[in-house]
Amino acid sequence: MNRVAVFGNAGGGKSTLAKKLAGITGLPLHTVDSIKYKPGGDEIPHAEYLEIHARLLKHERWIIDGFGCVNSTWERLAAADTLVYVDLPLALHYLWVTKRFIKGILVNPEGWPANSPMWRGTLAGYRVIPLCHRHMTSKYRQLVAEAAATKGVHHLRSPRQMRMFLDAIKPEYRSD
Repeated sequence: MNRVAVFGNAGGGKSTLAKKLAGITGLPLHTVDSIKYKPGGDEIPHAEYLEIHARLLKHERWIIDGFGCVNSTWERLAAADTLVYVDLPLALHYLWVTKRFIKGILVNPEGWPANSPMWRGTLAGYRVIPLCHRHMTSKYRQLVAEAAATKGVHHLRSPRQMRMFLDAIKPEYRSD
């Protein structure tokens, strides 16, 4: 596990999971939102985002969490040796986007650029959830089924499976 792509629908806890995974493995963590958006929430030019993303993929070790755009996502999934697909029930995504909004009033959410507008991000999350489900879920599921022969694949379908995944890898990285 050297190049890890954490992906799935909006509001599924990907950034929190990726942060915990980075803490366990010592792999450098990069959140797509932090390279795609400036502090305050404005988007950087798309060509600049693609350049930064391409440079990250060349590194030997990383965890990259998020979406970005369709092309960069598929490049990242191809470059990764480990895929962590967060595939929770749709209602949980809506609930966690709402929870992130409420909590975000007090503290910046995991993986978000500093001072990003919570209301705009929350509305975007609500808009993205059904679109991602409709257009990406079946493609993601097919990818993880096919990639299991050549990559480490973790298809996490519940918060319990997310916790079990983290617990299962801790012994591999324990420095006794």
